[in-house]
Amino acid sequence: MVDGYYQLLMRESDIPLTAVSTHSGMLWEWLVMPQGLSNAPATFNRLVTQLFRPMRQFVQTYFDDIFLHSRASEWKTAVEAHLGHLREVLLCMRENRLYANINK
Repeated sequence: MVDGYYQLLMRESDIPLTAVSTHSGMLWEWLVMPQGLSNAPATFNRLVTQLFRPMRQFVQTYFDDIFLHSRASEWKTAVEAHLGHLREVLLCMRENRLYANINK
């Protein structure tokens, strides 16, 4: 995925907890999950795991990496099965507004 943590919006009540003051007195607040929060990795991993749990027969995730594996069956070749699985994953990502890194 592209910038995994930055794709997750912060809960509105938690935004003030991310505030940072600069030396010029400006106040910055994160609207998306920053990488420096102690629970950010666990929160992100939990979200990705829950989203793809229904596809666990052919999808495994590790943080922002999504691994697909497909096999041939009586009705489909391995390529046909893989393309179907890929469509399911991309549809899930689209529905949840997650963006893929085309270079991966």
